[in-house]
Amino acid sequence: MLTAVPTLFVLVGLSFFLMHAAPGGPFDSERSLAPEVEARLNAQFHLDEPAWQQFGRYLGGLLHGDLGPSLQYEGRSVASLIGDGAPVSAARGAVALLLALTGGVALGAIAALRRDSALDRGLMLLALLGLSLPSYVVAPLLILVFALALDWLPAGGWDGPASVLLPAVALALPQLAAIARLTRGALGEVLAAPWIRAARAKGLPERLIVFRHALRPALLPVLSWLGPAAAGLMTGSVVVEQVFGIPGIGRYFVQGALNRDYTLVLGVVLFYGALVVTFNFLVDLAYGLLDPRTRPA
Repeated sequence: MLTAVPTLFVLVGLSFFLMHAAPGGPFDSERSLAPEVEARLNAQFHLDEPAWQQFGRYLGGLLHGDLGPSLQYEGRSVASLIGDGAPVSAARGAVALLLALTGGVALGAIAALRRDSALDRGLMLLALLGLSLPSYVVAPLLILVFALALDWLPAGGWDGPASVLLPAVALALPQLAAIARLTRGALGEVLAAPWIRAARAKGLPERLIVFRHALRPALLPVLSWLGPAAAGLMTGSVVVEQVFGIPGIGRYFVQGALNRDYTLVLGVVLFYGALVVTFNFLVDLAYGLLDPRTRPA
């Protein structure tokens, strides 16, 4: 918790100066503005000031909870844009996280219990395929099969629960594959531990050994992965949101970067950074529940 504020400060500082160092400006367009109009716009948004002075002004606004106005969406604040896109991305991300966690742990556990078998090799091959295929390949394939060929689900948009499933699956597959590999490796090590062999020697049922004694410590590497992965799933994937036409926060981030909408990009970066810090903090708390050795004395 003590490192959260300095971490976010460094994140905002780096993002701010990198955005200002990039060529172009928020009011560049194919049709050149009159010099006096461009000067008036720069003065209105304080873009005529030195970068360090703009950064200080931006930090002052943050202290008052103000993310500033969007430079491209006229009359809209950054907070309102994030407020519009974040619930959409969070809903899809929550479904994707549930699919990735339940599916990944289940497949990884099955592979660990059938270690070095044909089933184990087949599942790990599928996991490798899931990690290798990028979202911009998986998403159109899902649309072709389940929306166009089978006509089971809508091809895009954001209208009802059915429109959530395909983008959630496209977003969840790489995380599911990673969690499956982590679970398989960690559970395999735990099952080979001396205290597990002692439990088997006492005659405990294998199901009881796996679910009560082995699975909890095996989930620690999954928890470490889950912090930033959960934040990424919740804030949205740019490719998935573009392919399925979802009005989430990822699309605002891309448009803001392309249009040099400094305040919008910084707002999304700050929002994402806060989520990463929060999820990592929750992961630290969950460590204490799964492994009593990590609890403070």
